[in-house]
Amino acid sequence: MLDKVKKIFRESAETKLAFLELYADQIVEVAGIIATALKDGNKVLLFGNGGSAADAQHIAAEIVGRFKRERKALPAIALTTDTSVLTALGNDYGFETIFERQIEALCMPGDIAIGITTSGNSENVIRGLKKAHDLGATTIAFTGRNGGKVAKIAHYTFIVPSYETPRIQECHITLGHALCELIDELLWKES
Repeated sequence: MLDKVKKIFRESAETKLAFLELYADQIVEVAGIIATALKDGNKVLLFGNGGSAADAQHIAAEIVGRFKRERKALPAIALTTDTSVLTALGNDYGFETIFERQIEALCMPGDIAIGITTSGNSENVIRGLKKAHDLGATTIAFTGRNGGKVAKIAHYTFIVPSYETPRIQECHITLGHALCELIDELLWKES
């Protein structure tokens, strides 16, 4: 069992380091884009399914609350949290529309839409990102494997170089934390 634990941690670390080699510059660029959008009064909308829904909620909470420093609240909404909206849309329009309809209702030009899908092929995430793109938002995809369909539609795509869902999710939350820390630094530079 000890060897198994060590293997899990090594795989996670190796995946994150490989991801960093691919996307370090883009992480800095995207953090700047998000910080500028927030500074300009726009908001961040996040969505995904299952563990990716939990990541969307986690990252939204870090943006609204605080990350590492005390600061004013920033606008971020996880589109995964309102069970009445989710079940009504799923029932009335189909599960594939649950993010698209919320984006249609809440997204404005200049907003940021972050769709999270380990496979890159979740239809509701694809439709949510497409709608956000059409409404003038900057779209960002967190994905894995070969990128899937979201890699072709988002303005910025982060593809974790793994086919293992747990390793992809671990990298996604690290990416979310890195973005939150950089956004705080960009908006509230310490003097």
